[in-house]
Amino acid sequence: MTSARHKDKRYRVLMLGWEFPPHISGGLGTACYGLTRHMTRLGTEVLFVMPCAEAKQDYFDNFSMISADKVTVSTTEEMLQEEIHEHTVECIPIDSPLSPYLSEVTYQQHLGRLQQQQEGFKKPKPPTVGCLDFTGAYGPTLLSEVRRFAVVATEVIKAHEFDVLHAHDWMTFPAAVEAKRLTGKPLICHIHATEYDRAGLTPDTRISAIERLGLHAADLVITVSQRSKDLIVKHYEVPPEKIRVVHNAVNKDRPVSDSVCPTINRKRIQELRVQKDKSNRKTVLFLGRVTSQKGPDYFIDAAKLVLHEMDNVRFVMAGSGDLLPRMVERVAAEHLQDRFHFTGFLRGEEVEQIYAMSDVYVMPSVSEPFGITPFEAMAYEVPIIVSCQSGITEVLTHAIKVDFWDVHQLAESILEILQDPDLAKRLALAGAAELEKISWDVAAVSVLKTYEELLGR
Repeated sequence: MTSARHKDKRYRVLMLGWEFPPHISGGLGTACYGLTRHMTRLGTEVLFVMPCAEAKQDYFDNFSMISADKVTVSTTEEMLQEEIHEHTVECIPIDSPLSPYLSEVTYQQHLGRLQQQQEGFKKPKPPTVGCLDFTGAYGPTLLSEVRRFAVVATEVIKAHEFDVLHAHDWMTFPAAVEAKRLTGKPLICHIHATEYDRAGLTPDTRISAIERLGLHAADLVITVSQRSKDLIVKHYEVPPEKIRVVHNAVNKDRPVSDSVCPTINRKRIQELRVQKDKSNRKTVLFLGRVTSQKGPDYFIDAAKLVLHEMDNVRFVMAGSGDLLPRMVERVAAEHLQDRFHFTGFLRGEEVEQIYAMSDVYVMPSVSEPFGITPFEAMAYEVPIIVSCQSGITEVLTHAIKVDFWDVHQLAESILEILQDPDLAKRLALAGAAELEKISWDVAAVSVLKTYEELLGR
């Protein structure tokens, strides 16, 4: 019924994003994929612009991709910034070791290098015709790439017709604000995570300024949870009536969006689990960015407590991030290295295999706007434990929920699942069944309703 309602509403959307499979580093790319895939099924035409897109990648009907590094521009980023800042904010464009996931300690380590870079300020260059360089990564050139992305956006809007602008997260906000100014088209800013989620009480003021700029320029704001909505009302003074909550979801047949497998290979999963059961060793999984936001220290704290009670447990920390070296050092210092395994960043089939080999999935996030990975674990029938400080708790019933800081309760919950096979099975099956009610179709329809509000259709 909901699909039929929007069958004749063919919105043309210019969508700006920083990630899309196979170029992903976290939940942002997964969410963009799931949302656009189902929006296009409902008849919406999406033109998705990102820094670096896969060459000749086929996605789905009503969807097209523009790679910013392939767009020819006829101006320099310095010239454009002068015009943008006249209408937005004043800043000095320099490269810096900026990353949205750096801890305060890691950032301080870069300051000496930053001071040396200050001598490298360049004078504005004359206009040139060509393509701008992008990596699409969250590295030391990120702020420059955000500026270049705004340059590309001014070129894209000249060549394409669209009804609404839809921008995902702060990296795209300068481009979106400028596109709105030049075209007068309505703008939706979609927040998947804020600087206050990533950095806590020590936000990078440059990023928070860009977030504030986009949120106040937007006609409507979409957040992925009520928790996230409350946060931006508090920190950015955005009127609550301007914000719509659209919860994330999961593709139940293909939960890992960059997987080469079109559907879950249940037979292969069963084979892996039989193989694991023969070892009589339990596996507890942390999968996500290894940053302060995700609470890896609390995972290690809980692991120490669990290993005092059970010795046949292996802990896996899957992911990359600025805290990874320190986590490796800490595990070694605690003499836990024979019970810990660090995999680095995993993709596609590797992610599916690690879920298949896990007995418990733990997400001890300090501040999580939503958190898609628990959905993935549930799709593979893995019991989950999530922090109460996660937006996903707003839609989940069959999950154990603990405060991120309560490592004793976290350890007790892990032990409870590992030592009670009946409980583990009930949680796994109930969680998988709960996913049947959580769909990207529902999220897509909610987004289309925001378009209706703005366009009056």
